Amino acid sequence: MPDQKLFESAKKKIIGVDRQRFGIGTLSEKTVHAILKNYYEPDEDKQEIPIENHIADIYADGEIIEIQTRQFNKMRDKLTCFLPLYPVTIVYPIPREKWIIWIDEESGELSQKRKSPLKGNPYFVFPELYKIKSFLKDPNLHIRLVLMDMEEYKLLNGWGKDKKRGATRYDRIPTELVEEVEINCLMDYMQFVPYELEDEFTSREFAKAAHISVSLAQNVLNILYHVGTVTRVGKKGKQYLYAVML
Repeated sequence: MPDQKLFESAKKKIIGVDRQRFGIGTLSEKTVHAILKNYYEPDEDKQEIPIENHIADIYADGEIIEIQTRQFNKMRDKLTCFLPLYPVTIVYPIPREKWIIWIDEESGELSQKRKSPLKGNPYFVFPELYKIKSFLKDPNLHIRLVLMDMEEYKLLNGWGKDKKRGATRYDRIPTELVEEVEINCLMDYMQFVPYELEDEFTSREFAKAAHISVSLAQNVLNILYHVGTVTRVGKKGKQYLYAVML
């Protein structure tokens, strides 16, 4: 269960009680990353620790924690270096519910916040896991998914009449820590297989049961097949048929 008291303490440490007084994105480190780093390790003496020619976000009690908000491919060198020596947990924040706020670059004026129709879920990590696929079976690697509600601030610097298409994401401010989902061993990947699936299923049927897109389901099944959670048992038309490994 998330420690809401500790999370609120980490938020106040980074953005203060009055966020507007401190400004959005004024820190050298993006807000989600900074808050999660202080949530998982409030002691600054254990943050930003040089290890084997790399800088670990957190090093405490012989373990490393890395906060990675995107681009897991950038973790490959660190994982190659760290995993033979230390347990490593990658913390990945996922926006569960998100409110968009637009910033006028010229005036600094903020728009009214609007709720995004896209709702995040743990499956969102799988395109990132694909980028470190070769490391996923390492027993020293752990993944922690942090579902958060957040406000996302974007600059009105895109194209089109409203300047929103292709606009720059400026910062994200967490408002609530909702859930933590952990992958600590290969058996933990079973939690991503919906119970209502038939004994044999296609990626399309998996997508329907998991309430995700077919393209994301194909990505999920690629990883689940790689880690041995499911196996391929044949084909249905052009699609692979999968079954859960017992």
